[in-house]
Amino acid sequence: MLRQTVTYRWWGLGVATLLSLLAITPATRLELDERIESFYAADDPLLLRYQHSKETFGGDEFVMVAYRLEQPLNLDLSLEKEPQSSILEELGKLSQALSNVPGVHAESTQDVKRVVHNPAVLNWTPPGLSRLPAVAKRMVAPSYQILISRDHSVLTILLRLEPAERTPVSRKETFSQIRKIAKEFRLKAYVAGEPIQVHDMFRYVESDGWILGTTSTVLLTLVILLMFRSIRWVVLPLIVVHMTLLWTKALLQVSGLKLSMVSSMLTSLVTIIAIATVMHITVTFREERKRHDREEALLQTLFQLWAPIFWTCLTTAVGFASLLTSGITPVRSFGIMMGLGTLIVPVACLLVLPAGILAGAFDTDPKNVVAEAALMRSLSGIAAWITRSKRTVLVGAGVIIVFAIAGLNRLQVETDFSKNFRKESDIVQSLQFFESSMGGVGTWEVSFPAPHELTDDFLDRVADLSFELRDLNVNDEIQITRVVDLTDGIDPMRELRVKESGFLGLPRYRRLHFDEAREALHEIQPEMEPSLYNAQSGRMRIMLRALEQQPAEKKLRLIAEVERLAREEFPEAETTGLYVLLAELISSLLRDQITSFALTCTLIGLFMGLAFRNAWIGVVSLVPNVLPIVVVIGGMGWLGIPINIGTAMIASVSMGLTIDSTIHYLTGYTRRIKAGLSHDEALAETHADVGRVLIFANIALVTGFTVLTLSKFVPLIYFGVLVSVAMVGGLLGNLILLPAMLKTPATNGASTTSPPESETAQR
Repeated sequence: MLRQTVTYRWWGLGVATLLSLLAITPATRLELDERIESFYAADDPLLLRYQHSKETFGGDEFVMVAYRLEQPLNLDLSLEKEPQSSILEELGKLSQALSNVPGVHAESTQDVKRVVHNPAVLNWTPPGLSRLPAVAKRMVAPSYQILISRDHSVLTILLRLEPAERTPVSRKETFSQIRKIAKEFRLKAYVAGEPIQVHDMFRYVESDGWILGTTSTVLLTLVILLMFRSIRWVVLPLIVVHMTLLWTKALLQVSGLKLSMVSSMLTSLVTIIAIATVMHITVTFREERKRHDREEALLQTLFQLWAPIFWTCLTTAVGFASLLTSGITPVRSFGIMMGLGTLIVPVACLLVLPAGILAGAFDTDPKNVVAEAALMRSLSGIAAWITRSKRTVLVGAGVIIVFAIAGLNRLQVETDFSKNFRKESDIVQSLQFFESSMGGVGTWEVSFPAPHELTDDFLDRVADLSFELRDLNVNDEIQITRVVDLTDGIDPMRELRVKESGFLGLPRYRRLHFDEAREALHEIQPEMEPSLYNAQSGRMRIMLRALEQQPAEKKLRLIAEVERLAREEFPEAETTGLYVLLAELISSLLRDQITSFALTCTLIGLFMGLAFRNAWIGVVSLVPNVLPIVVVIGGMGWLGIPINIGTAMIASVSMGLTIDSTIHYLTGYTRRIKAGLSHDEALAETHADVGRVLIFANIALVTGFTVLTLSKFVPLIYFGVLVSVAMVGGLLGNLILLPAMLKTPATNGASTTSPPESETAQR
C-alpha cells in the first residue's frame, strides 16, 4: 500500500485538495456552544433541576450594573436637593436606557429610583406619609445588597435577561450594548453576573482560538526553519496541519457537534501533533537520502515509520478519548474532537507528503540541525552511563515517585469561577467590587412544595427557614450574604397604612391585612411574588446569594448545609441555580482525573503489547511515561496548584503524547536487536539516532504548548505549562529510565510490527 501511495502521489494530493474544498463550508459553520446547559449531559439531575426551576419561576439570568456614589445616598425623600435627587434621576434615565437593550426584559428592570419613587406607593399610603423617610426605608429594606449597599454608597441596576431563544440578538450583542451604555455614565461602572461571567469565558476561548493557533503556527514554523533550514520542509507540515484542521472541523459540524469551553486548544494541539509527526519523517528521510534517490528514500522512510506513526497517533487518540469518562461535557467534547483530529493526522500525511516531497527540484532536502553531531555523541555517552548505572537510575526513579505520590494527598479542586480569568480582566475587577460591596454575585435558591393557597402559617414556616439561613455560618468560614423570600416583600407592605372610618366616623389608619399586603406588593413590585411563588405548580423558593470567590470545599459545604436545613422544615427541598451548577461542575474533576488516567494507562498498555507483540513491553512502556505525570500532579499538590478544568486533562493528554517517544524508541531498539546487535550496541545506536529525533520533536511540542501561556483563560495557561513539564519529564523518562529497564529476557524477545510490514510492502 505504501508503494502505491508514492506511485499515485498526485492522485492522493488531488483527493486531499478535493476533501479540503468540500470541508471549507461545514468547517466555517462550526459553532461554539455557549449555553450553561452545554456543561452537563442532557439527562443530568442537576441540569434537569435547574431547567425545572427556570420553567417554574422564569429565567434567573441577571446582569448587575453598579456604581459607587461620591457620597452615600440620603433616603430622606422630603429633601429634593442636589445631589441626592439628581443622582437618582440620572440613574433612572440610565436604567431606562439599559432596559431598552435588546435581550433585556424591560419590565423586570429594578433600581432604587423605581423603589422609592414608585407611584403605586401612593395608592397604599395616606397623602404626606409616602414622603416620610421611614416609609422610604421600609420600601428599600428588601433591596439591601441587591439594589443598594447597606452603607448607601453603592447603587445597582438589576437587569433580567430574556431567555436566549426569545431574544432578537445574540447574548454577545446584548452584553456589549449593556457595557457600552454603562461606561458612558460619569461614574466608574462595574458589570457582573453569572451569565456574563460564562459569556466572558467563552469570549476569551473564542479569541484564544485564533491567537493561540496563529502564534503556535508561527513559533513552530520558526523552530522548523531554524532546525532544518528548508522552506519546503516548513511548508509541508503547515499544509498537513491546516488540512487536518479543516477535515476535523468539517466532520465535527456534520456530526452535529459544537466547540466547547476548552476548544481553543484544538488548533494549537493539532498543529503540535502534526508537526511532531512530520518531524520524524523529516529526519528519517534526510538520513535515507544519504543512501538513496528521493523516491526510494521516501519509500524507505515510510517503510520504517508508518507502523510507529500509526501506533503513536492511535495511543495519542486513546489518551484524548479517555476524557470521555469525564462528567464535564466540555471535557468530553474536547476528547472527541482531539481524538478525531489526531487520527486524521497520519491520513493527511499519506495523502499530502509524497507529492510534496517529490515535486520539483527546489530545496529538496532538509539540512542538518546545528550541533547535531555533538548531540548524538552526548546521547551515546548517556546510553553508556545508563548501562553502567542501571541500579542508580531505578533507585532514583523510585525515590522521586514516592515523593510525588505523597503530594497527591494534598490536591485540591478549584471552583472559584474568578480564578479562571486573569486578575486584571474586567470580569475579575467587577467580581471583586460586588464581593466587597454587595455580598457577591453567587445567586442560587432553595425550593420546596407550597400550597396552592398561601396562608400565614405557611409563610411563618418560610420566614423561620429564612431566619436560620441568615444565621447559617459553616465552620465560621462561609455564610449566605443575602436571603430573600416572599415575606421580605409582604411584611413591609403590612406596615403601610390605609385610611378608614373609625369611631363616630372619625378617620383612622390601620395596617394592611394579608390579602391587601399581597395586592400592594403586586402593584408596587409586580415581579417579586411570581419570581418566588408559583401557585399553579405548587412551588416556592427562597433566593440566596453567596460570595463567588471561595474555595471549592467551602462552597460545597455551604450548599449541603443549606439543603440539610431546608429539608428539616420542607423534606422535599432542593437547591439549584448557576452557583450550584458551577460548584458541582468542578467537584467531579479530581475523580475524573483518576478515572481517565487509569483508563488511559490500561488501554495504552494493551495497545503497546499488541504493537510489539509482547505483554511485558506493554507494562514496561508505561513506567517512564507514568512517572513524570505522577511527579507533575504530585508537584501540584505540594505547590498548592488546584485541579481546574484545564489541569484535569493533564494526565490523560500527557500520557497520550509522551508514549509516542516510547514507541519510536522501542521500534528503533527492537529493529537493531533483530539486526543482530548486542543490547549495549543497540542501546547506543538507538539513543543517538532515535534520541535526537525525540529531542527535536519534543522541542516542537514544548514550544507549541508554551503558547498556551498567552491565553486569557487561566486553566489553559496551567494546562500549557504543566503539560510542557510533563513532556520534558516524559522525554527524560524515555531517554534515561526506559533504557535502564530494557535489558530483560522478556523485552529482548519483543518484536515490532514494523519490520514484517516493511518486507511485505517492499515485495
